[in-house]
Amino acid sequence: MLRAFLIALAVLAAPAAAQDFPVRIHHAFGTATIPKRPARVVSLSFIGHDFLLALGVKPHALRKWYGDHPHGVWPWAQTALGNAAPVVMQGEIDIEAIAVMKPDLIVGQWSGMTENDYRLLSQIAPTIAHRAEWGPYGAPWQEMLRTLGAATGHLERAEAEIARLESRFARIRAAHPDWQGASAAMVWAGSTGAYTSRDIRGRLLRGLGLTVPAAIDARGGLNVTYVRIPPEDLSPIDVDALIWLDAGGAVGRLNNLPLRNTMRAYAEGREIYSDLMLSAALSHSSPLSLDYALDRFVPLLEAAMDGDPATVVTTSQEAGILPVEASDAR
Repeated sequence: MLRAFLIALAVLAAPAAAQDFPVRIHHAFGTATIPKRPARVVSLSFIGHDFLLALGVKPHALRKWYGDHPHGVWPWAQTALGNAAPVVMQGEIDIEAIAVMKPDLIVGQWSGMTENDYRLLSQIAPTIAHRAEWGPYGAPWQEMLRTLGAATGHLERAEAEIARLESRFARIRAAHPDWQGASAAMVWAGSTGAYTSRDIRGRLLRGLGLTVPAAIDARGGLNVTYVRIPPEDLSPIDVDALIWLDAGGAVGRLNNLPLRNTMRAYAEGREIYSDLMLSAALSHSSPLSLDYALDRFVPLLEAAMDGDPATVVTTSQEAGILPVEASDAR
């Protein structure tokens, strides 16, 4: 874990290479033309500030998602934030408040920005929305970082970070050939909602060689990233590795979920309980959260997928979601 952290710091400390401006970024609602390297960036993305910080760009303002961490920034990104104190926005996009900030770039991948929002925001400053082919919340983390790298004059740094992390994913895949093509699903425990292969969490599973079942994807349209699974039919999420994401309050619901005890994932110890911090790291899937997420997640996957129901998945045991007989035996 320490080695990965030091490598990440080395990338963050790399000097920025010169990049020509203006830069043009195409997106769902048009083209943003950025005349020079921006100095006052407003991030409307729920996770985009992580990506900016990974590039050494400290946003003037950011949009808090959830959690009670300083400035809306989770622990894995606090070092990159340093002493900066960005304006923290929360809730709906406030056009008037953003105008007062006088930004020279507004970034809104993973923000839910509408075309009307874009029309108004782009009168304030060059504005980057999501790409049409990925939808509001479907962009791969690599492309989010690459777009922000180009927009802020740090494309070379973005490419270096992408290469580093993709190399780490490749090493994990090589070390676990039995994972390749196995089924996996990340499911929000509070509502039994599954993330599709088009979601950033589904893409993380794919990066490890795992496959989100077609039965999950089939429940949503082209750019749908999250689908509800009815409690009377849990078969779409009865997978080789079932990851329950939780903000800390759904253990009771899981233990009382009808038909959960009929699932192979339950009986064979293939469930992974993901606590608040790990769930947030997986859900951000940013260049700053991925190292933390992989450090914790890979050993849990190894335990869940070793083929031995007696192997303890520690987080599931600690949370108290194991079958009663299994908990007693372990």
